[in-house]
Amino acid sequence: MKESNRIEFKLILTDSFEKEVVAFLNYREGGIIYIGIDDNGIVKGLANADKIQLQIKDRLKNNIQPSCMGLFDILQEEIEDKIIVKIIVASGPEKPYYLKKQGMSEKGCFIRVGTAAEPMPVRMIENMFAKRTRNSLGRIKSNFQKLKFEQLKIYYQESGKRLNNQFAANLGLLTEEGKFNYVAYLMSDANAVSIKVAKYRGVNRVNLIENNEYGFCSIIKATKQVLDKIELENKTRSTITSQKRIDTRLWNAVALREAIINAIVHNNYTHEIPPKFEIFDNRIEITSTGGLPEELNNNEFFQGFSVPRNQEMMRIYKDLELVEHLGSGIPRILESYSEDCFHFTENFLRMTFKSEWNWAEDKENTEVATKNGGLIGSPIGSPIGSPIELTDRQKEILTIIAVDPKNSFETLASKLKIQKAAVKKHINALKKKGYLQRIGGTRGYWHVISQNKEDRK
Repeated sequence: MKESNRIEFKLILTDSFEKEVVAFLNYREGGIIYIGIDDNGIVKGLANADKIQLQIKDRLKNNIQPSCMGLFDILQEEIEDKIIVKIIVASGPEKPYYLKKQGMSEKGCFIRVGTAAEPMPVRMIENMFAKRTRNSLGRIKSNFQKLKFEQLKIYYQESGKRLNNQFAANLGLLTEEGKFNYVAYLMSDANAVSIKVAKYRGVNRVNLIENNEYGFCSIIKATKQVLDKIELENKTRSTITSQKRIDTRLWNAVALREAIINAIVHNNYTHEIPPKFEIFDNRIEITSTGGLPEELNNNEFFQGFSVPRNQEMMRIYKDLELVEHLGSGIPRILESYSEDCFHFTENFLRMTFKSEWNWAEDKENTEVATKNGGLIGSPIGSPIGSPIELTDRQKEILTIIAVDPKNSFETLASKLKIQKAAVKKHINALKKKGYLQRIGGTRGYWHVISQNKEDRK
């Protein structure tokens, strides 16, 4: 490991630590600080990593202006069997950042130059200040000041955290004048923000079959509702063979979740246009308002450099573990999809993920399988493509048993919300028709026979 323009080593937590963080906040790519590694890149480790993590958070919260909360992550890592602390610092949206004691001056402002934190000249400080983002959500006063946050408090409690009486100030929900800002409005129990999830029949926007809205509540609740809805739409296609069961989802679940969170957290709400999610037969499109931040180009975006557009939102989403850590979202998406899935304009970012399979293809396979008298793969939650002699309930039972062959009559009755006697009747019919076989008696399991008619005979 070597120090670079984005990597800094420190053997211990020193008095100059905040200076290094300020330099990375002001640097267009941000950076990473390792504590427990000496200047030569030799890992020494730390005996009190937990204590150091708490000290770092407290120092960064109190010693740097503007607030950098939500712009850093503090992690523990094990390298060569030694524990070190890793601090990921994003490039800040409200440059210049400076040491609180020294003020916005050459003694307080630093920027990363090569492997060092260098004082910023007055000219650079003035230029950065002139470009400072004035319309950030934290600076915009909410038009409504009688806000309630019961939903937000519940989500924090569920994450094992509690919000005290100072939570509004601690989470950056107040303007410099002490009024609720637009972030507070988004997090409040009631607002006018609604996120749309639309579903179309076909591959264009002609035939709208669903138009769901999630919102008018805490944006955290709306986020979870959108995640749940799209998880439901991300169906699994199961191919049952004589050897095994093969499951294929419409979209990679990890990448899809990262894309949804990314669109919501980094959306430019100053335009009062929330992100939208559109589902077609052959793809899903996720569109957020706002192009790339000025500090990033396309290459830096794809490499995972982080410039949070809404740092107060980012902090809350990290607190609630909806975001893992800074800069992790895009690399996770790129593990499953190419850079071509991203389309940038001046005012929008759209992610398009093609389906792994489509309904037209599935319908064609179903028709072929029906003619041949065999079972084929089909989406869980929809009828199995099987001969027409089976009822919908029998097809549903086959799907459930294929997932877990040890399902009992009682379990099946509970899942299907029908009587146990009715389950037995359907099971007997499936056995008689040659679709199901019991292996091992009462302590055994069900075997779904997916060969053709001749095999079932």
